[in-house]
Amino acid sequence: MRIRLLMLGKTRRPEIRALLEDYTGRIRRFAELEMRELREDSPAVRHGGRRIELTAGASVVLLDATGKEFSSEQFARWLGGCRDRGVREMVFLCGAAEGFPDSLARRATMKMSLSPLTFSHELARVMLAEQIYRALAQLAGHPYPK
Repeated sequence: MRIRLLMLGKTRRPEIRALLEDYTGRIRRFAELEMRELREDSPAVRHGGRRIELTAGASVVLLDATGKEFSSEQFARWLGGCRDRGVREMVFLCGAAEGFPDSLARRATMKMSLSPLTFSHELARVMLAEQIYRALAQLAGHPYPK
């Protein structure tokens, strides 16, 4: 399964970028991964995301405060279920402080919330990457320190 992390805006803080790179490196042990930071004023975003190519049948998940909440175990089961149903590509949309433009958010097949708490968009990226890594490690039968 291929995982794509599409993030609006840059991860500017070096300590957060280091954590994000650490977890994305770990994810690559289990799955093909593409991580893209999109400029908010880029043509791909300005044109409603039509220039962002999504594989037919891709599952597109928008991080949103109103989305479905999972425990870590539930998320791992859900991700494993997607994989087992033959979903070849998972796309996670992680917005900037203002979220994603509506035109792009409408392309999501599901909304997911990481927590009822509010986090900076940079920290949310790290938390998403950590949860994806945790889920993939669990699905592969690898222990993950709690």
